[in-house]
Amino acid sequence: MKTNNQHDSNGRRSFIKKGFAGLAGISVLPSVLKGSEEVKAEKPEKKGTFIYRTLGKTGFKLPIVSMGVMNSDNPDLVRAALEAGIVLLDTAHGYQRGRNEEMIGKVVKDRPRDSFVLATKVPGDHLDRKTGLFTEATKAETFIEKFEISLKRLGFEYVDILHLHSVVKREAVLFEPLMNAMIKLKKQGKTRFIGVSTHRNEPEVLRAAADSKVYDVVLTAYNFLQPHLEDMHKALDYAVKAGLGIVAMKTQAGVYWDRERQNQINMKAALKWALQNKNIHTAIPGFTTFDQMTLGLSVMEDLTLTPKENQDLKLGKQLSFNSLYCQQCGKCLAQCGKNLDIPTLMRSYMYAYGYKNPALARETIDSLDLSALPCKNCNTCGIQCTMGFNIQDKILDITRIKNIPQDFLV
Repeated sequence: MKTNNQHDSNGRRSFIKKGFAGLAGISVLPSVLKGSEEVKAEKPEKKGTFIYRTLGKTGFKLPIVSMGVMNSDNPDLVRAALEAGIVLLDTAHGYQRGRNEEMIGKVVKDRPRDSFVLATKVPGDHLDRKTGLFTEATKAETFIEKFEISLKRLGFEYVDILHLHSVVKREAVLFEPLMNAMIKLKKQGKTRFIGVSTHRNEPEVLRAAADSKVYDVVLTAYNFLQPHLEDMHKALDYAVKAGLGIVAMKTQAGVYWDRERQNQINMKAALKWALQNKNIHTAIPGFTTFDQMTLGLSVMEDLTLTPKENQDLKLGKQLSFNSLYCQQCGKCLAQCGKNLDIPTLMRSYMYAYGYKNPALARETIDSLDLSALPCKNCNTCGIQCTMGFNIQDKILDITRIKNIPQDFLV
């Protein structure tokens, strides 16, 4: 294990030097109308180089690859994505401390409102991160206030999809104060459809959303490295049969295998793998360059995995112990004597080193109540990670980001 001094010596420069990264996607236009009006649906599943699927009960005909805007702060890139055929833009209340929603709003403000689909995500407050449950302190009013701020940033009277952000338990999906708040917002016409997003315990969340008979969409982590794929596939099938639209994220499983970003995951192969499942209606890989958009276009042409791509994915499973992507299984939680939210810490690590998004890594760390170096007084770490991660080493590494001024991470 590295000493604290070794961690500090690598300190600020390594984070400040790192920019932003992600992956690519490409898509095309549905015709979308507001409120209770019908959504025009064109029959063909494939048109030119674009493949379309229907997003469940929403009726949206979307290209199978959409844009996760989380890592992008370049309005020209978002504009180019729309012009290339992207339809669904996914953001969240907290991304870039609100600047992400503001940027998207400026890009789309002069475009026909039926030419794009806006999705944002708002978290419930006072979530017990150890149990994954909301508490008596969780208020619907706070959720609604945050959503109203998001609408103001975007510059619209409504969004197409509003997600309850980052839930991991059935009880959280069905938490009545927040669920009823979303139903209210939908009835008011401030969102056309409602959903939930989940980074872990995805099968339970998918089944709960389907059983609710309230939600329209689930945004879920889904990739070739997940150890619980058999259960994922059963849950996805269950949710789709209930009419839910399924949007996939984390399809590239961390982008890079290593912290130094020398060994990149075959992102094209990983995206193809996810989209071969027809229960995935669209995916939202984040991309930050125009070259990555070209990669997305090539995925749309043919989802068949080449022999090399298949081999790369097989090798990837063998190397997964050294990857940046935590599967968020949560088995570490009961093993930590300091009650740390290790899955969230590992997600922050991935944002910094895999996505090259130190700002989001810092925001994620700031959402936790942490001491400066939470593991420093532990002589040994007893956590046995199912992925083989050195948890203590990664936590000591990523929590250094708290010492970097926010201005350097914008």
